[in-house]
Amino acid sequence: MRVLIRGAGVAGLTAAHELLARGAEVTIIENAAGFTGAASWYAGGMLAPWCERESAEETVLTLGIGAADWWEAALPAGSVHRNGTLVVAQPRDGAELKRFASRTSGFRWLDGEEIAALEPALAGRFRQALFFPQEAHLDPRRALSALRQGLAARGAAFAGEDMDDRGFALTVDCTGASRIGEFDGLRGVRGEMAYLQTDEVTLSRPVRMLHPRIPLYIVPRGGGLFMCGATMIESDDAGPITTRSLMELLNAAYSLHPAFAEARLVETGTGVRPAFTDNLPRAWRRENRITVNGLYRHGFLLSPAMAGEVAALALGEETFRGDIR
Repeated sequence: MRVLIRGAGVAGLTAAHELLARGAEVTIIENAAGFTGAASWYAGGMLAPWCERESAEETVLTLGIGAADWWEAALPAGSVHRNGTLVVAQPRDGAELKRFASRTSGFRWLDGEEIAALEPALAGRFRQALFFPQEAHLDPRRALSALRQGLAARGAAFAGEDMDDRGFALTVDCTGASRIGEFDGLRGVRGEMAYLQTDEVTLSRPVRMLHPRIPLYIVPRGGGLFMCGATMIESDDAGPITTRSLMELLNAAYSLHPAFAEARLVETGTGVRPAFTDNLPRAWRRENRITVNGLYRHGFLLSPAMAGEVAALALGEETFRGDIR
Protein backbone atom coordinates (compact mmCIF):
# COMPACT_ATOMS: atom_id res chain seq x y z
CA MET A 1 0.00 0.00 0.00
CA ARG A 2 1.40 3.39 -1.04
CA VAL A 3 0.77 6.10 1.57
CA LEU A 4 1.36 9.83 1.30
CA ILE A 5 1.90 11.63 4.61
CA ARG A 6 1.49 15.38 4.66
CA GLY A 7 3.53 16.91 7.48
CA ALA A 8 6.95 15.94 8.83
CA GLY A 9 6.52 16.98 12.45
CA VAL A 10 6.24 14.52 15.29
CA ALA A 11 2.75 13.34 14.25
CA GLY A 12 3.76 12.65 10.65
CA LEU A 13 7.04 10.91 11.48
CA THR A 14 5.57 8.64 14.14
CA ALA A 15 2.71 7.72 11.80
CA ALA A 16 5.25 6.91 9.09
CA HIS A 17 7.14 4.69 11.54
CA GLU A 18 4.05 2.66 12.37
CA LEU A 19 2.93 2.36 8.74
CA LEU A 20 6.38 1.23 7.60
CA ALA A 21 6.35 -1.40 10.34
CA ARG A 22 3.16 -2.76 8.80
CA GLY A 23 4.61 -2.98 5.30
CA ALA A 24 3.37 0.26 3.75
CA GLU A 25 5.35 2.22 1.17
CA VAL A 26 5.55 5.72 2.63
CA THR A 27 6.25 9.14 1.14
CA ILE A 28 6.42 12.14 3.48
CA ILE A 29 5.96 15.74 2.37
CA GLU A 30 8.18 18.23 4.21
CA ASN A 31 6.78 21.73 3.98
CA ALA A 32 10.01 23.37 5.18
CA ALA A 33 13.67 22.52 5.27
CA GLY A 34 14.43 20.76 8.54
CA PHE A 35 11.89 20.98 11.35
CA THR A 36 11.93 24.69 12.17
CA GLY A 37 8.39 25.12 10.90
CA ALA A 38 7.01 22.44 13.20
CA ALA A 39 5.68 23.19 16.68
CA SER A 40 7.39 20.00 17.85
CA TRP A 41 10.78 21.68 17.25
CA TYR A 42 10.06 23.91 20.25
CA ALA A 43 8.67 21.18 22.51
CA GLY A 44 9.92 20.28 25.96
CA GLY A 45 10.11 16.57 25.14
CA MET A 46 8.75 15.48 28.52
CA LEU A 47 7.22 12.02 28.54
CA ALA A 48 5.26 12.78 31.68
CA PRO A 49 1.75 11.29 31.62
CA TRP A 50 1.26 11.46 35.40
CA CYS A 51 2.26 15.11 35.60
CA GLU A 52 0.08 15.98 32.62
CA ARG A 53 -2.85 14.21 34.26
CA GLU A 54 -2.94 17.07 36.78
CA SER A 55 -4.59 19.31 34.18
CA ALA A 56 -5.73 16.80 31.54
CA GLU A 57 -8.26 14.04 31.09
CA GLU A 58 -7.53 10.43 32.09
CA THR A 59 -7.16 9.68 28.37
CA VAL A 60 -3.84 11.53 28.32
CA LEU A 61 -2.49 9.19 30.99
CA THR A 62 -3.78 6.00 29.38
CA LEU A 63 -2.57 6.93 25.90
CA GLY A 64 0.75 8.36 27.08
CA ILE A 65 1.83 5.72 29.55
CA GLY A 66 3.66 3.70 26.88
CA ALA A 67 5.34 6.64 25.16
CA ALA A 68 8.76 6.23 26.78
CA ASP A 69 8.92 2.58 25.70
CA TRP A 70 7.92 3.50 22.14
CA TRP A 71 10.54 6.21 21.81
CA GLU A 72 13.21 4.04 23.39
CA ALA A 73 12.54 1.35 20.77
CA ALA A 74 12.41 3.83 17.86
CA LEU A 75 15.50 5.92 18.66
CA PRO A 76 19.21 5.21 19.16
CA ALA A 77 20.23 3.93 22.59
CA GLY A 78 20.48 6.64 25.21
CA SER A 79 17.99 9.00 23.57
CA VAL A 80 15.36 8.53 26.28
CA HIS A 81 16.32 9.56 29.82
CA ARG A 82 14.32 7.75 32.47
CA ASN A 83 15.18 9.96 35.44
CA GLY A 84 11.66 10.91 36.42
CA THR A 85 10.20 14.38 36.98
CA LEU A 86 10.60 16.65 40.01
CA VAL A 87 7.80 19.09 40.89
CA VAL A 88 8.64 21.87 43.36
CA ALA A 89 7.13 25.08 44.70
CA GLN A 90 8.38 27.92 46.85
CA PRO A 91 7.22 27.64 50.50
CA ARG A 92 4.70 30.45 49.96
CA ASP A 93 3.16 28.38 47.13
CA GLY A 94 2.89 25.15 49.10
CA ALA A 95 -0.85 25.05 48.42
CA GLU A 96 -0.08 24.71 44.71
CA LEU A 97 1.97 21.59 45.41
CA LYS A 98 -0.86 20.03 47.41
CA ARG A 99 -3.35 20.92 44.71
CA PHE A 100 -1.11 19.33 42.06
CA ALA A 101 -0.78 16.15 44.13
CA SER A 102 -4.54 15.90 44.62
CA ARG A 103 -5.11 15.76 40.87
CA THR A 104 -2.72 13.01 39.85
CA SER A 105 -0.88 9.86 40.99
CA GLY A 106 2.38 7.99 40.45
CA PHE A 107 4.45 10.23 42.74
CA ARG A 108 6.03 10.24 46.16
CA TRP A 109 6.61 13.18 48.49
CA LEU A 110 10.19 14.30 49.14
CA ASP A 111 11.53 16.44 51.95
CA GLY A 112 14.39 18.91 51.68
CA GLU A 113 17.12 16.32 52.25
CA GLU A 114 15.66 13.97 49.65
CA ILE A 115 15.42 16.81 47.13
CA ALA A 116 19.10 17.62 47.71
CA ALA A 117 20.06 13.97 47.25
CA LEU A 118 18.17 13.83 43.95
CA GLU A 119 19.23 17.25 42.62
CA PRO A 120 22.19 18.68 44.57
CA ALA A 121 21.86 22.03 42.77
CA LEU A 122 18.54 22.54 44.53
CA ALA A 123 19.84 21.80 48.03
CA GLY A 124 18.30 24.11 50.61
CA ARG A 125 15.98 25.76 48.14
CA PHE A 126 12.74 23.79 48.64
CA ARG A 127 11.15 22.12 51.65
CA GLN A 128 8.95 19.66 49.78
CA ALA A 129 8.60 18.22 46.29
CA LEU A 130 6.75 15.59 44.32
CA PHE A 131 8.85 13.01 42.51
CA PHE A 132 7.41 11.03 39.58
CA PRO A 133 9.98 8.21 39.15
CA GLN A 134 8.36 6.52 36.15
CA GLU A 135 8.49 9.56 33.87
CA ALA A 136 11.12 10.29 31.22
CA HIS A 137 12.28 12.93 28.78
CA LEU A 138 14.10 13.30 25.47
CA ASP A 139 15.57 16.04 23.32
CA PRO A 140 12.89 16.72 20.66
CA ARG A 141 15.34 18.06 18.09
CA ARG A 142 17.62 15.07 18.32
CA ALA A 143 14.62 12.74 18.41
CA LEU A 144 13.05 14.21 15.28
CA SER A 145 16.33 14.12 13.37
CA ALA A 146 17.09 10.55 14.44
CA LEU A 147 13.58 9.37 13.62
CA ARG A 148 13.78 10.96 10.17
CA GLN A 149 17.13 9.32 9.50
CA GLY A 150 15.78 5.98 10.62
CA LEU A 151 12.74 6.28 8.36
CA ALA A 152 14.92 7.15 5.36
CA ALA A 153 17.16 4.17 6.08
CA ARG A 154 14.09 1.92 6.09
CA GLY A 155 12.95 3.17 2.69
CA ALA A 156 10.65 6.11 3.41
CA ALA A 157 10.81 8.81 0.74
CA PHE A 158 10.84 12.53 1.58
CA ALA A 159 9.54 15.18 -0.82
CA GLY A 160 10.17 18.90 -0.47
CA GLU A 161 7.28 19.87 -2.74
CA ASP A 162 3.59 19.07 -2.70
CA MET A 163 2.42 15.99 -4.56
CA ASP A 164 -0.84 14.86 -6.11
CA ASP A 165 -2.74 12.37 -3.98
CA ARG A 166 -3.48 10.33 -7.05
CA GLY A 167 -1.25 7.31 -7.25
CA PHE A 168 -1.44 6.76 -3.50
CA ALA A 169 -3.88 4.39 -1.87
CA LEU A 170 -4.11 6.59 1.18
CA THR A 171 -3.24 10.11 2.33
CA VAL A 172 -2.52 10.92 5.99
CA ASP A 173 -2.92 14.56 6.96
CA CYS A 174 -0.60 15.51 9.84
CA THR A 175 -0.36 19.22 9.09
CA GLY A 176 -1.42 20.37 12.54
CA ALA A 177 -1.96 24.08 13.09
CA SER A 178 -2.20 24.82 9.37
CA ARG A 179 -5.72 23.32 9.55
CA ILE A 180 -6.99 25.79 12.13
CA GLY A 181 -10.21 27.25 10.75
CA GLU A 182 -10.92 24.16 8.64
CA PHE A 183 -11.93 21.70 11.38
CA ASP A 184 -14.70 22.46 13.85
CA GLY A 185 -13.33 23.36 17.24
CA LEU A 186 -9.66 23.31 16.26
CA ARG A 187 -7.84 26.31 17.72
CA GLY A 188 -4.28 27.46 18.26
CA VAL A 189 -2.54 27.59 21.63
CA ARG A 190 0.67 29.56 21.50
CA GLY A 191 3.69 28.30 23.42
CA GLU A 192 6.87 30.28 24.01
CA MET A 193 10.23 29.00 25.23
CA ALA A 194 13.83 30.00 25.86
CA TYR A 195 17.15 28.17 25.85
CA LEU A 196 19.58 29.13 28.61
CA GLN A 197 23.25 28.15 28.85
CA THR A 198 25.08 27.98 32.18
CA ASP A 199 27.74 25.81 33.77
CA GLU A 200 26.65 26.81 37.27
CA VAL A 201 23.54 24.60 37.42
CA THR A 202 23.34 20.86 36.91
CA LEU A 203 20.02 19.04 36.70
CA SER A 204 19.39 15.39 35.86
CA ARG A 205 15.70 15.55 35.07
CA PRO A 206 12.91 17.97 34.18
CA VAL A 207 11.95 20.23 37.05
CA ARG A 208 8.51 21.82 37.19
CA MET A 209 8.11 24.79 39.50
CA LEU A 210 4.54 25.59 40.42
CA HIS A 211 3.25 29.13 40.75
CA PRO A 212 -0.32 30.48 40.67
CA ARG A 213 0.52 32.74 37.72
CA ILE A 214 3.84 31.67 36.17
CA PRO A 215 4.34 27.89 36.23
CA LEU A 216 7.69 26.89 34.74
CA TYR A 217 9.42 23.79 33.55
CA ILE A 218 13.13 23.46 32.93
CA VAL A 219 14.45 20.51 30.95
CA PRO A 220 18.20 19.74 30.85
CA ARG A 221 19.62 19.18 27.37
CA GLY A 222 23.18 18.40 28.42
CA GLY A 223 26.31 20.51 28.24
CA GLY A 224 24.85 23.19 30.48
CA LEU A 225 21.93 23.86 28.13
CA PHE A 226 18.40 24.15 29.53
CA MET A 227 15.08 24.52 27.78
CA CYS A 228 12.68 26.74 29.73
CA GLY A 229 9.00 26.86 28.95
CA ALA A 230 6.32 27.26 28.34
CA THR A 231 3.52 29.69 28.12
CA MET A 232 0.02 28.64 27.06
CA ILE A 233 -1.73 31.53 25.33
CA GLU A 234 -5.02 31.15 23.51
CA SER A 235 -3.77 32.50 20.19
CA ASP A 236 -2.63 31.26 16.78
CA ASP A 237 -0.06 34.05 16.51
CA ALA A 238 3.28 32.46 15.58
CA GLY A 239 5.30 35.67 15.90
CA PRO A 240 8.37 36.12 18.11
CA ILE A 241 8.22 35.74 21.88
CA THR A 242 6.77 38.73 23.72
CA THR A 243 8.78 40.78 26.20
CA ARG A 244 6.31 39.95 28.94
CA SER A 245 6.55 36.20 28.40
CA LEU A 246 10.33 36.30 28.25
CA MET A 247 10.54 38.27 31.50
CA GLU A 248 8.20 35.82 33.21
CA LEU A 249 10.18 32.79 32.05
CA LEU A 250 13.47 34.33 33.14
CA ASN A 251 12.09 35.48 36.49
CA ALA A 252 10.73 32.00 37.15
CA ALA A 253 14.07 30.41 36.20
CA TYR A 254 15.85 32.79 38.58
CA SER A 255 13.39 31.83 41.30
CA LEU A 256 14.27 28.17 40.77
CA HIS A 257 18.01 28.90 41.02
CA PRO A 258 19.73 32.33 41.21
CA ALA A 259 22.56 31.16 38.94
CA PHE A 260 20.18 31.40 36.00
CA ALA A 261 20.49 35.19 36.33
CA GLU A 262 23.96 34.90 34.81
CA ALA A 263 23.00 32.32 32.18
CA ARG A 264 23.33 33.14 28.51
CA LEU A 265 20.08 33.49 26.59
CA VAL A 266 20.98 31.52 23.46
CA GLU A 267 17.58 31.12 21.79
CA THR A 268 13.92 31.97 22.06
CA GLY A 269 11.09 30.46 20.07
CA THR A 270 7.35 30.09 19.68
CA GLY A 271 5.10 27.36 18.38
CA VAL A 272 1.35 27.16 17.79
CA ARG A 273 -0.11 23.95 19.14
CA PRO A 274 -3.33 22.76 17.49
CA ALA A 275 -5.99 21.81 20.04
CA PHE A 276 -9.63 20.84 20.04
CA THR A 277 -11.99 22.17 22.70
CA ASP A 278 -11.38 19.19 25.02
CA ASN A 279 -7.59 19.35 24.41
CA LEU A 280 -7.61 15.70 23.27
CA PRO A 281 -6.29 14.49 19.90
CA ARG A 282 -8.45 13.04 17.19
CA ALA A 283 -7.83 10.65 14.31
CA TRP A 284 -10.49 9.86 11.74
CA ARG A 285 -10.84 8.41 8.25
CA ARG A 286 -12.95 9.62 5.35
CA GLU A 287 -12.61 7.36 2.32
CA ASN A 288 -8.91 7.38 1.36
CA ARG A 289 -7.83 10.15 3.74
CA ILE A 290 -6.89 9.89 7.41
CA THR A 291 -6.53 13.00 9.53
CA VAL A 292 -4.78 13.24 12.88
CA ASN A 293 -4.75 16.54 14.74
CA GLY A 294 -5.20 18.26 18.07
CA LEU A 295 -2.13 16.97 19.91
CA TYR A 296 -2.07 20.24 21.90
CA ARG A 297 0.89 20.28 24.32
CA HIS A 298 1.25 16.49 24.24
CA GLY A 299 2.99 15.94 20.91
CA PHE A 300 5.81 13.63 21.98
CA LEU A 301 3.71 12.05 24.71
CA LEU A 302 0.69 11.10 22.61
CA SER A 303 2.02 10.84 19.04
CA PRO A 304 3.08 7.16 19.43
CA ALA A 305 -0.45 6.19 20.47
CA MET A 306 -2.00 8.29 17.72
CA ALA A 307 0.39 6.75 15.18
CA GLY A 308 -0.93 3.35 16.21
CA GLU A 309 -4.45 4.67 15.70
CA VAL A 310 -3.53 5.89 12.21
CA ALA A 311 -2.07 2.51 11.29
CA ALA A 312 -5.18 0.73 12.54
CA LEU A 313 -7.42 3.04 10.51
CA ALA A 314 -5.24 2.51 7.44
CA LEU A 315 -5.48 -1.26 7.64
CA GLY A 316 -9.11 -1.45 8.68
CA GLU A 317 -8.22 -2.82 12.10
CA GLU A 318 -10.14 -2.14 15.29
CA THR A 319 -8.92 1.14 16.75
CA PHE A 320 -7.84 1.18 20.37
CA ARG A 321 -9.62 4.39 21.33
CA GLY A 322 -12.54 4.91 19.04
CA ASP A 323 -14.05 7.48 21.39
CA ILE A 324 -11.31 10.04 20.61
CA ARG A 325 -12.08 10.16 16.91
